[in-house]
Parts: sequence; C-alpha cells; structure tokens
Amino acid sequence: MQLDHVALATRAAGEPLATLVGDLGGTVLSGGLAFGYRPMQVYLGNDHEGMKIELLEPWNITTNDFLDRFLTRHGEGPHHLTFKVDDLAATLDEVTAGGFTPVGVDLSTPIWKEAFLQPREAHGTVVQLAESSSPAKTAFDEFRLVRDGGTRLMTEQWWPEPPPRASDVTILRRIVMATPSIPDALEFFGNVLGGTQRTQGEGWIELAWSGGAHLRLEHHTDREAGVDRLEADGPGPTRVLELAGTRVVINPE
Repeated sequence: MQLDHVALATRAAGEPLATLVGDLGGTVLSGGLAFGYRPMQVYLGNDHEGMKIELLEPWNITTNDFLDRFLTRHGEGPHHLTFKVDDLAATLDEVTAGGFTPVGVDLSTPIWKEAFLQPREAHGTVVQLAESSSPAKTAFDEFRLVRDGGTRLMTEQWWPEPPPRASDVTILRRIVMATPSIPDALEFFGNVLGGTQRTQGEGWIELAWSGGAHLRLEHHTDREAGVDRLEADGPGPTRVLELAGTRVVINPE
C-alpha cells in the first residue's frame, strides 16, 4: 500500500497550478476529465524524494455535483488522501472486517478501481483506496516517465498552460494532519493503511511509505481534525503560502 497523493479542491486550478510550476518548480504528471470534476496532478520533488499534489476542479456538475457541493460547504482546501493498493477487493475485505464502511465502491474497470472511507472513520479526511493498472507504481516512477520521455498517464489537457518551470525545485516533504488522538490516528494510518513510523517528537509522530510519501500526525485539541498543512523544503528563507485554500510551509533546504 502506498500513500499516493493529497488532493486539493479548487474552483479554478490555473492559479495554484501556476504557483506549483512557476514558483515551486513542480512537474505536471497527468490530468483528465471525470464525472463532475476534472483532476490534474503535479509532482514536487526529484527522482528520489518528493510527493504529488492533485488539483480538483468542478466540471460538468450535472453528472455529479459532489465537488461543487464540497466547495460550497467548505470552500477551497484539502479534499482527500489517496492510497494505492495492489488488490482493492482484498483490501476492502480487510477494512470491512476491521469495522470500517467503504462507500462509493467501484470495481467495474481494471484500469482504475476505487472506494472511499468517510472523514468520520478516517480521522477528519476522506480517504480514497484505489487500484490502478498503471505500470508506474510510485510518484518517482511517474516523474521519471515524464522527465525522460514526456509521457503522461492521462493526456486530455484541460488546464491552462502553466508558466515556465522554476529552475529551483521545491520538495514536498510531508502532509501534516491534526488529530485529538495520536494513538487512534496511528492505528488507522499505520496499522490499517500501512504507514511505518519513522520519527517522532513532542506531540507528533511521522509515518512513511516506501513510495516516498510522509504523513505527520500532530496532537491538537483546538483545531479541526484532518489535513492541517503541507510542509516542503525549498530555496530562500522560511515562507508560508496558500495553495488552493491549503497552507504550505516552505523551509530552507
């Protein structure tokens, strides 16, 4: 199992995309059209460290208005975390046996199978469980495909052309989640979703997956549970920016 990406909901992807590519040196990996929304993914990193961000924009909402409703209710910001698995049917058996209730289960196509766990079960965020037929198993694999040959996994470009890519690449290090109970969150993201504990400090524990993704669990009782911010390393002094309603802290390399 791999933590594949964090998805951010936005009314218009052009501005955050311009920041990701033109300011932070991100690489566009893929994008396409779906029912009620259109996604595209950007990688912040190099061929051995980094993570993916997915931008979700409402589109053709008469077919499915879930994302439009989310934005109306919550505004722009983190929408879900996606975990890729080798066998979704088997994973669903395991999570169901563990007392969870997957929703939106779709196993109809071998190209992309998916199911979701709702925020009340997933510690304040939607969790997407997915099985893909793509030979690219990690973000590193996808980045190398694009870097070496310009290959994209989905090539239906709907987003505006971003500015030239910044020469200095910012590396997305981790997703930070606020939780009122680190033990409960650790049980879920560690034991259920396969994260390995790597480091810890006062009030936090960080998990990692072999595909390079890192998730930090921070104890907070004064914040809403769920994705609190993203942390990255980049050139220049420490700075904080807002990306599609999500706080991004960029620390010196």
